Amino acid sequence: MNFRRVTQIFRRTAPAPSKYEKCPTIGKKKILIVDDNSDLRKLLALFLKSSGYDTVEAATALEALKQARANRPHLILMDLFMPDATGDEAMAWLKADPLTRDIPVIVTTAFLSGTLVGRAIAVGAAEVLYKPFHLKSLHVVMQRHLSVNH
Repeated sequence: MNFRRVTQIFRRTAPAPSKYEKCPTIGKKKILIVDDNSDLRKLLALFLKSSGYDTVEAATALEALKQARANRPHLILMDLFMPDATGDEAMAWLKADPLTRDIPVIVTTAFLSGTLVGRAIAVGAAEVLYKPFHLKSLHVVMQRHLSVNH
């Protein structure tokens, strides 16, 4: 048997090389979306997932604290006005916890000014986005904080 014939036989019997498949979660940034408005939460989750992020959602400030500790997101989008506690209070708790203190928090709010916005900045908000905001603006702000901190 010659070399060419052996090679032909080998090619026919050898299993096809498997393609390298990336694990879908490797390299993805995880974003925690905190808002009591379920429609806005779902819209943001849909946008972020289509942009290649993993998302976790919370409807209340207390749920956000649990999710932040359990999932260790790379960034948090947090509304300021929620039923159980305000976003600035939740941020103060996050910043006091060694497990979550370094996670950047982008505040999303419809309040253009006031004590809630001022307190959120004082306790460590990375940035404030005023509702309604363009999704492109959200993406730019998120990229800025994700590339700097992670």
